[in-house]
Amino acid sequence: QVQLVESGGGLVQPGGSLRLSCAASGIFFSIVAMRWHRQAPGKQRELVAAITSDGSTNYADSVKGRFTISRDNAKNTVYLQMNSLKSEDTAVYYCNAAIRRPSLNDYWGQGTQVTVSS
Repeated sequence: QVQLVESGGGLVQPGGSLRLSCAASGIFFSIVAMRWHRQAPGKQRELVAAITSDGSTNYADSVKGRFTISRDNAKNTVYLQMNSLKSEDTAVYYCNAAIRRPSLNDYWGQGTQVTVSS
């Protein structure tokens, strides 16, 4: 079985920073891509950032220039550095990974709450 475990959420003031982590564990061949999504109350889940195994990244327009996604392949871990946080960044953040076992499947973490408020 594959598990994704997120950490690093919390309460931060506007303009502050947080760093989320997501570690994949279990038996698998490779992690093809890792992504962060978020879901705010009353809104649909949206893709925030993604990174492939070769390091290619893409971001939602709303977070470009403020968020940075990175990964440590040796630790099977993806990070999301969030700077200049705004109240509209408040949401539950979910880690998602496309993992080959050898079949390719999507896995999700349990989510971590990020609240930006003064």
